[in-house]
Amino acid sequence: MRIDIITVVPELLKSPFEASIMKRSIEKGLVEVHFHNLREYTTNNYKQVDDYQFGGGAGMVMMIEPIDKCISKLRSERMYDEIIYMTPDGDTLNQSTANQLSLKGNIIILCGHYKGVDQRVRDHFITKEISIGDYVLSGGELGALILCDAVIRLIPGVLGNETSALTDSFQDNLLAPPIYTRPASYKGWEVPPILTSGNFPKIEAWREEQAYQRTKDRRPDLLDE
Repeated sequence: MRIDIITVVPELLKSPFEASIMKRSIEKGLVEVHFHNLREYTTNNYKQVDDYQFGGGAGMVMMIEPIDKCISKLRSERMYDEIIYMTPDGDTLNQSTANQLSLKGNIIILCGHYKGVDQRVRDHFITKEISIGDYVLSGGELGALILCDAVIRLIPGVLGNETSALTDSFQDNLLAPPIYTRPASYKGWEVPPILTSGNFPKIEAWREEQAYQRTKDRRPDLLDE
């Protein structure tokens, strides 16, 4: 997979890709991540990429021309499966979306900033709009990082145990069951005996029951779906 991220502040993005799972995925050659500074695509002497709104109003708007130039250059070099815009009014990111995107080959992520982008960008370039929640951040960079992390960990070969991601919360619309590790007894707090019984069919049935009950108690809306 190749991910191209368009941003006005690339320095916000680089360090998370230099550690942990995302770093290993790049080192293994499973993912390429490229950052594109939008200011390099403007003809403005001050590297300006925003301007006032037509019709008045508070807040600056990202101009269409530098975004068009950047996206057009990338599309002239390869085909892209999705051009994603990170925006508070997009579809809320969920596990299903992450699963779908993990199967793509090349994607572009455009990080919004200021008041947002000229609507013509959304009308003519964007194929998918994603939000990470019902709140507003200073820019789309942090949302882009969350999206990348959610997607990259699902790519085969990224995690040490590829079945691990399949048992995460929200897969099959269920939260993950309780988990335990050594020691089996600590300060009188005991691990459920079923987990140390060695009876794997019963352990799996217990986990399924616990996952359903936890989802019912904490996120019953997932069961409705």
